[in-house]
Amino acid sequence: MTAAQVADEFSRAAKVLVRHFDERLGEHGVSTPRSRLVVEVARSQPVRVTELALAIGITQGTASSLVEALVRDGLLERQASADDRRSVFLRVTAQGAALAQEWTAGYERAAEELFSPLSSEQLSTLAGILRILSAAERSADGAAQLG
Repeated sequence: MTAAQVADEFSRAAKVLVRHFDERLGEHGVSTPRSRLVVEVARSQPVRVTELALAIGITQGTASSLVEALVRDGLLERQASADDRRSVFLRVTAQGAALAQEWTAGYERAAEELFSPLSSEQLSTLAGILRILSAAERSADGAAQLG
């Protein structure tokens, strides 16, 4: 099998994965990007938008737009830094924290459904392969930024 064939298989599997998570999270009335953002804020709060965007792999502009909507919806709140009033941190509200727990449980159930055909050993192997690919990409990004 060629690298291009593997890339094609990976692309098809990624589309299935995204569709599955979107459907399951849609049952909870939320999109995958919105749920990922709220869950990440709950996990790492207080957090700046730039750190949040980096953590979930989206642009700062996209993160800012999502944050604005989530603040409007009462799921996130902004808090000025005590040290620097220009620096703003994000926290989840009580409602956001409750929904983050619900969405995390839905995400975990969807992952169990999706990966149920794989054995524990296959899951470990797949996770290892994905870590290698991610690390290689981060290394390439770092090298490109230095050059």
